[in-house]
Amino acid sequence: MSHSEADPDVTPALSFDDVSVVRGGRLIWSEGTFDVPAGGITAVIGSNGSGKTTLLKVVLGLTRVASGEVRVLGRAPGQATDLIGYVPQNYAAAAGHAIRATDAVMLGLIGNRWGFAWPRPEERHRVMETLAAVGASDFARRRLSELSGGQRQRVAIAEALVSRPRLLILDEPLTALDLRHQREIVTLLGRIRDEFGVTILVVAHDLNPLLGVLDSAIYLLDGHAHFALMNEVVDGELLSHLYGTSIQVVHTPQGDLYMRSV
Repeated sequence: MSHSEADPDVTPALSFDDVSVVRGGRLIWSEGTFDVPAGGITAVIGSNGSGKTTLLKVVLGLTRVASGEVRVLGRAPGQATDLIGYVPQNYAAAAGHAIRATDAVMLGLIGNRWGFAWPRPEERHRVMETLAAVGASDFARRRLSELSGGQRQRVAIAEALVSRPRLLILDEPLTALDLRHQREIVTLLGRIRDEFGVTILVVAHDLNPLLGVLDSAIYLLDGHAHFALMNEVVDGELLSHLYGTSIQVVHTPQGDLYMRSV
């Protein structure tokens, strides 16, 4: 079965039933009714101000919905936080530049533990194992301030992944990365999906770098939340409407898709 096909016996990663969100007395989006199958990579897309960050906050249990019901991994929002790994857009600033990569990832494993205690040997092993899984072993002992943007993004993903979540959420993970590091991070996300069996939700402004690994998308359009598989989303008319500018979908000689503004 491909990642795009839902197994009816598997609980959806996300389930929205006629959901609407109001913030500051203003309706952000409404009529969100869809299931996101477990085990794939789903983009969250929309124009600026459409409510992408609000949707993340709903999933994380930080924003209550005005109507409807949301289930996250079969639970109410806020009751599944131990099953979610989250990589914020401003990760490096939030983590602090002086901290070492190993220490940052250890915080992702034991950061909620009360009091001070030295990490156990099995916890140290888990940290090093996770850093190796994201290709960060070579710079594991270095401080975040010494790392490139791509290296810091690997550490951020390791920190979110070390607790072995069932849902991994990344907010604009390719921002400020050059093309090579973008490709490396995208390849890494595909490998994480396959090797860890984790569902990945990624907020993205530019879909092009991610098209090779995306299975589906939640898109916020005309004040409503929608969900579709990528072969339905990668449509010039839909994307032009979504972004408010003319978008052309191009097929390369190699059979790949590419979107460009025209």
